[in-house]
Parts: sequence; C-alpha cells; structure tokens
Amino acid sequence: MVGVEARNREAVRALLAAVRAEGRDVLTAPEGKTIADAYGIAVPGEALARDVDEAVAQAARLGGRSVLKIVSRDILHKTDAGGVVVGVEGAAEVRAAFHRIVENARAYAPEARVAGVQVQQFLPPGQEVIVGAVTDPTFGKVVAFGLGGVLVEALKDVTFRLAPVTADEAMSMLDSIKAAEILRGVRGAPAVDRWALAEQIRRVSQLVSDFPEITEVDLNPVIATPEGAVAADIRILLATEVAKPRRTYTREEILRSMRRLMQPRSVAVIGASNEQGKIGNSVMRNLVDGGFSGEIHPVNPRADDIQGRKAYKSVTDVPGEVDVAVFAIPAKFVASALEEVGRKGIPNAVLIPSGFAETGEQALQDELVAIAERHGVRLLGPNIYGYYSTWQDLCATFCTPYDVKGPVALTSQSGGIGMAILGFARSTRTGVSAIVGLGNKSDIDEDDLLTWFAEDPNTQCVAMHLEDLKDGRAFVEAARATVPKKPIVVLKAGRTSAGARAAGSHTGALAGDDAVYDDILRQAGVIRAPGLNEMLEYARALPVLPAPRGDNVVVITGAGGSGVLLSDAIVDNGLQLMEIPPDLDAAFKAFIPPFGAAGNPIDITGGEPPATYEATIRLGMEDPRIHALVLGYWHTIVTPPMVFAELTARVVEEFRARGIEKPVVASLAGDTEVEEACAYLFERGVVAYAYTTEKPVAVLGAKYRWARAAGLLT
Repeated sequence: MVGVEARNREAVRALLAAVRAEGRDVLTAPEGKTIADAYGIAVPGEALARDVDEAVAQAARLGGRSVLKIVSRDILHKTDAGGVVVGVEGAAEVRAAFHRIVENARAYAPEARVAGVQVQQFLPPGQEVIVGAVTDPTFGKVVAFGLGGVLVEALKDVTFRLAPVTADEAMSMLDSIKAAEILRGVRGAPAVDRWALAEQIRRVSQLVSDFPEITEVDLNPVIATPEGAVAADIRILLATEVAKPRRTYTREEILRSMRRLMQPRSVAVIGASNEQGKIGNSVMRNLVDGGFSGEIHPVNPRADDIQGRKAYKSVTDVPGEVDVAVFAIPAKFVASALEEVGRKGIPNAVLIPSGFAETGEQALQDELVAIAERHGVRLLGPNIYGYYSTWQDLCATFCTPYDVKGPVALTSQSGGIGMAILGFARSTRTGVSAIVGLGNKSDIDEDDLLTWFAEDPNTQCVAMHLEDLKDGRAFVEAARATVPKKPIVVLKAGRTSAGARAAGSHTGALAGDDAVYDDILRQAGVIRAPGLNEMLEYARALPVLPAPRGDNVVVITGAGGSGVLLSDAIVDNGLQLMEIPPDLDAAFKAFIPPFGAAGNPIDITGGEPPATYEATIRLGMEDPRIHALVLGYWHTIVTPPMVFAELTARVVEEFRARGIEKPVVASLAGDTEVEEACAYLFERGVVAYAYTTEKPVAVLGAKYRWARAAGLLT
C-alpha cells in the first residue's frame, strides 16, 4: 500500500509477535497508538504515565485539557470500568483523575494488571463516528463505518465493505449510512472533512488485510471536523487460532468440471432400481423419460437389467468415460462407492442421500470430502434433490420432471425451497436453463455455479436461495465477474445477528450476520430479494425487461388512485419520477380529457377509449427523454383488459422492431379477466401483474439496481 513503508509493516509485525508471545489477544492503548502511527491512522498526542507525577508532567507537556484512560490488558471496555475521565486541566485535576481512575479499575477488576494511565490530548468537539474492522466468518476481513460514540450500538447506523477498500469505496461508505446528511452539515453545522474520514477507513482496512491475525479493530469515537478526522480511542484484538484454509480451484478447473456436470455425455446412477418408490428408480425414470440423449448407466450389484438398460455391479465396470455419477444409495455406503468413482476417474458426484452433516454426521461428510479431494472428484450435495439441466434434457432428480427451456438458472440450498422453485416455474411457465440443489455444500457451492452460469449462453439471469456461504470472498469474486453480463438475485435466509454475541469490540457487536451480508451483496452488485416470491418473480421478469438507459420513469394510469400508489412504489424502490418538461406535458395533454391530469403520474382517467391508452403509451415510448414506463390499468368496458393488453404489446413490439427498447411494467386492476391480460403481456415482453401496484415497480427497481451495478447507468 502506498504510504505504508516496509519498515513500518515490519515494526507492526514485531509488535504483534511480542503480544502473542505473551499469550495476549488484546493490545494496550499505547500499543494501539504505535500501530496507528505506522499506518498513518490519525490519533491525538498521548503518553503513558506509570505514576501520578508522571501523569502531571505528561499533561503539562501536551498542554491544554487532557483525557485520562486506564491502561490494562485485562480491562477491555474502559468506560464500563470507570476508567476514563475527560477534559481535566491543571495539576490538581490530573492528580484527582489519576487516583479516581486507578481506584475504579481496582474495584471493577481487582485482579487486573494495571500498566498505568494514558494521558491524551483533548480533542475539540465534532461529529462522533466509528471506524472499525472485524473478521467475518463468511467474508473474512470487513471494514465498518457509522455514527459513533456512546450511541453506536443503540443506533446501529453502520455500513460494511470487504477489506481492503479503495479510496472510492471508502468514500461511498460515508454516503451509505442513514445519517449521511449529518456529515455534509445540517442546520448550519459545517461539513466534516470527508477525505480525512475516508482515509481513516481505507487505512484501517489495509491494516487488517496486511495482518490476518488482527481479528478486530475499533476506532471509537473518531472525531470528525471540517479540519480532519482523529480517532480518540483505538482498540485492537488478535485471533486466538488460525482458520484452516479452504481448498480452492482455478476458474479453468471450475469450468472444466462444471461443463461435464451441466453438459454430460454419460451419466451413471449408483443405486438405480426397478422398484417403484425407490429414489434410484425415480432418478432412472426421469433420465430416461426426460429424453437425455447421452449414455445412462445403471449401477446395482443385484440387478442385470434396469429399465431396459444393462446394469453394472460396480461403477468401475461401466465402459468408457463417465461425466457424472448420481448417488441414490444410503449414506453408510456412499464412501466406498465414492472410492470406486474416484478410481474410475469420474469428475463429478451428485450426492442425493441425506444422513451427513445435517444430522450431526460431520465426520462421515468429512470422509467424503477427503476421498473426493484425493481422487479429484467434485461433489454436489449431499442431502439434495438432484439437479436439472434443461437444455441437455437432463433431469437427474427424484422429483417431478421439468422441461421448459429458458434463460433462468435457479439454485437452492433447501430441498423444500427447491420444490417451491419447481412449482413456481411450472405454474408460471418460466423457462429455466437449470435448477440445482446444493444441500450441505460439502464441495460445489454458489461460486462454482456462478462461474459456470456467467459463461453459459443459455442463462440470462441467476437466482439463488442460500442459508450461508462457505466462502463469501469467492462468491463476491464470482458475482463481480457475472454481474456485468447478467443479473444475480439472492434470497438470503437467516436474518440473525448471532455472530455478534461474543464480540470483543463495538465493531464486532455491530457486525451481525445479516447486516454484513446485506452491504457486501450490494457491493458485489447482487440483487437481494426480500422473500421467496420476490426472488422467483425477479428471476422470471428480469430477462423479459430490456435494460434502462436512464433514470426518468413515467407513470401513465387510467386511475388516479393507482397512480399515487405506483408513485409511492417508485420512491420506495429508489427510482426517479421524471420531471415532465413543458413541451412533453403539452404533448400528453393533447391526448387526455380536460379533467385528466398530465404531470407525472399522467392520469388519462378510467373512461377513456383504447386510442387514448395507445397514444399516450406511444408518446412515452417515442420520447427519448423517457427511459421507463409504468402503466396503471383500470378495468372498464370501454377498454377491456385484453384490448389494453393487445394494444400495449403491439406498441411495445413496434418500437422494439425500430430498435427502441425501454422497460415497460404494468399494474392491472379489475375482474379476473386481468389475469389473462397479464399473462399475455408477460409473454410479449411487458412485465404485468394483477391486483398489485407494488410488484411491477419492485421488479423494475431490481432491473435498475442490476443496470447500475453492471455500469449501464451513470
């Protein structure tokens, strides 16, 4: 990092080694200052006083008012111990404060080893913020920023990013908290020095990246003023144990194995059966009946023929190369069969059986991973429903078949959610490129699948249900490579803050699981869905909508009430209602009755004939200043639902043929006929929903979030 010399890094390394050699995992305040100075983290002048006379002398040397703080490796939260006195001035006040701090510390923790009292320059008043870093179990080193001081854990107005951050990313954090306006100056207060504040964030993030053994850093409070940003207190914690590194694969290795998994030429079913009701029977039937054109090899030591195909006693007896081995046998037999798969040189094993880590049998699952790594086999599962690769006519699952080919790839960690995905796809006729169960994720996980789907020409959108990520950084890396090409929608289950319970710092306490996931998924350009239905609807709709080229959204509605609700939804989803210029306002007014309303929303009123809908929609498509249309339809006999649907689809298609594409979404209110009209519109590139004003705008908002992340919008 520019600005941190090698000698400074070596000095920090030596200091940390000395602390660990003493068996400590918490640095003292003077040690924290040494590290801060090495990394250019601004802190006030200070000195360690071992007795009261030294405290008086140090306070006089610093000049003006001082802050006194207890220094003890055994007292982590100094304020709780009564170990901080602020604003003392003069020898008498320093003496009194010194004695009071030491007495409070002795009463708070009688066995604590007290090194002395830190005498620190008193900082002028300013905006208190927190800058910190924590080691997240999923994402590794994460840097945090938010409002600080005594209210930090009460307000929890904090944002997170992967460390290290760039200068631009650090600056973006200042705008990502709810109270961002305070930093810019409100009610006559001056703005803080944003560059200085961002530099504190950046330098902390570099520190924890350079030294993985640092598990938490807390600068709280940082006093931000128009003249700079100075950390009044620094707390640094070290890890007590080193995490075991995870086995990783190169992009080329992932693509090579995933290609053979998703586009296999030969599949073996271990545990294939002729007996109905057996998983091995269902998998065989789905492969055969689904029309898979590759070779299908049943493996069963007690059968000669299964569903008209020769059965083999062992997978090693199968002739030729095999791309995938699908396991449909009890858990206790999987390890020995996997050894045979490894000896055969099969690159992928799909483990349907349950009875592993999810039931407490972690050792049995670890054995599978060890066998697979020894032989170079990638594992999907265990504890899954299988997978579908529709463009290959491959249904390697014991669930119902699905054959509607399309652009959406869907994955789920849960079998139940997987079946919900399947049912939704079937009921909405959503075309899918793949449906993949991940289960326990003993090996193959979301980043492997993202790496494949990013390159798969049949996939235009990826939607993933997940409960956790094994390697958050690998996922972010894969997501960043995918998002410029196609959107990723994630439904993250488990919105808990359990990870913060044992935290040793304010930053650690704030870094609850969901808070970190939310910010870092957004940093990666991922669209986070609030619920299962939203994930599925986003996945279905995003490939239908063209990408917007600008922020101007216009609402055209036949009902004033729906126009208001649609406008609210636009604001809620971070979209921008266009300010209609006078010439465009006059153009719309030419088509609507005098008692209608131009502006935005444009209310053409409910009694208007189809021609009014068509003229206003046509104008919205034609004017280049308008970038997206939100249509509100109200069911009338004057313009029946299917008439509205047909004219809308025709106009949108006409402009598409001319090379003019804009996202168009619609909300239809009325009798049950509007449901048919919505289906008709959806099939023709207009995302339409009945009985809701929120859903079509939420989908449009998701498309905009992806377009921004992909760099399509400025």
